[in-house]
Amino acid sequence: MPKALLSHLLRYHRRYLLTSIALLLALIPDRQITHSGTQLEAIRERDFLSVFSRNTPTTYYEGRHGPTGFEYELLHRFANHLDVSLSMETRSDIQGVLDAVLHDRGDLGAAALPLDPSNPDLIYSQPIIRLQPLVVYSRDLPPVTEPEDLIDLDIASIRGSGTSMALRKLQDDYPELTWQEATDVEVADLLGFIEEGRFDAAVIHAHDFKYNRLFFPGVEDGFALGDPLSMSWAFPADRGLALQQEANRFLTMLKRNGTLDDLINRHFGHDDYLEYVGARRFIQHVRELLPDFSELFREAARETGFDWKLLAALGYQESHWDPDATSPTGVRGLMMLTNPTAEEMDVDNRLDPAQSILGGARYLRELEERLPEEIDEPDRLWMALAAYNVGMGHLYDAQEIAEMRDGDPNRWADVREALPLLQNQEWHSKVSHGYARGGEPVVYVRNIRRYYEILNYVDRSQKQFYQRDEQPPEEEDSHIFDTVPPIL
Repeated sequence: MPKALLSHLLRYHRRYLLTSIALLLALIPDRQITHSGTQLEAIRERDFLSVFSRNTPTTYYEGRHGPTGFEYELLHRFANHLDVSLSMETRSDIQGVLDAVLHDRGDLGAAALPLDPSNPDLIYSQPIIRLQPLVVYSRDLPPVTEPEDLIDLDIASIRGSGTSMALRKLQDDYPELTWQEATDVEVADLLGFIEEGRFDAAVIHAHDFKYNRLFFPGVEDGFALGDPLSMSWAFPADRGLALQQEANRFLTMLKRNGTLDDLINRHFGHDDYLEYVGARRFIQHVRELLPDFSELFREAARETGFDWKLLAALGYQESHWDPDATSPTGVRGLMMLTNPTAEEMDVDNRLDPAQSILGGARYLRELEERLPEEIDEPDRLWMALAAYNVGMGHLYDAQEIAEMRDGDPNRWADVREALPLLQNQEWHSKVSHGYARGGEPVVYVRNIRRYYEILNYVDRSQKQFYQRDEQPPEEEDSHIFDTVPPIL
């Protein structure tokens, strides 16, 4: 047998054996393992669970209504299951999370971690969700539909995410394959680099692309690369198995009662809720739905001083004028208010369209009044609308980033360019409120302005209207990628 083929077979069987052992350890019944309860007892004595994570949309970030993220919600439930509080700390990359768990004495790491049995200092929970590596590529290229199409392309990957593992496995069959990988980048960075022409393609996880595709229309999905990986939580191996096994029991319970599926669908089940629905459909709704609410918008406008058509545009963006609308995160009503916001705005029934419209108008006015006096109209209004979507804290962060980039924090044009940078670790690590899906408020405000323009034209009985398209800002590449060479 040729030496190269023998080496390849040994690598393949070793990897298969290690993965199988790790999965068996994660799923083996508790009574078959003798373990020490030291770590679990320490958590209960100190009354909090210490978790290291990353500031990303699939893990943990500050959303419109407080901390959120798929793994954060899981961890919050796990802490409640243990009857302790939750302490979250973040690191900028996956290796930093693993190092913190091992050396900073964290209880566990949760950062979209692929189950990797190669590190003997870590043990993993049972699989939580599948991580399917996906090839994405520039729409300027011919279709990329199979591995052969990757040869000679400039490809990027995030080190430690599991996607490089899929590429290395592919390299066994295509030794001429090469790519670049970096630690301190996020999925939004890679997609932006593809749109800018700095890379031809990237390998990311399918759910990450679903989260971000709306903001990168120049990137197309190609094909699933290899078998799905397993996302798991990582625990230090030298502190016993009690916490790992308790996590396994907890995850099994969530799978059986449907909670895990509900969380997966909430966070990854939809990717089109901010999509602009089109002028024809909007005008149809203006004719069919708006007459039921137009007087309520006028009444709210008289109290708050806004143009009633602006409030109507905001209501359409929030709920498509559906007074019974309810989001997976619990915001409800025509203006999609949270419970705390509703209480603050004296709304006791969020599904009452009159109360919802007036409450949303009052909330928008409050946000506008909280902005610095130096901001003039109409920039002031656009920023208040952005804060209605993403939260005032993230808007302040975007203003700070605009100033860092020598822009004017009081001009919407500069803040609009800064908001998407909250998706990038290079920038959100420099501000107070961390990661945000900063592209969303840009699309959100753009849509409302479009709806508002249409309503103004319709109100003046004009048949023609104009729509503006805005392009996302370019970013400078300050990251360093390492090239993975071909196998020669």
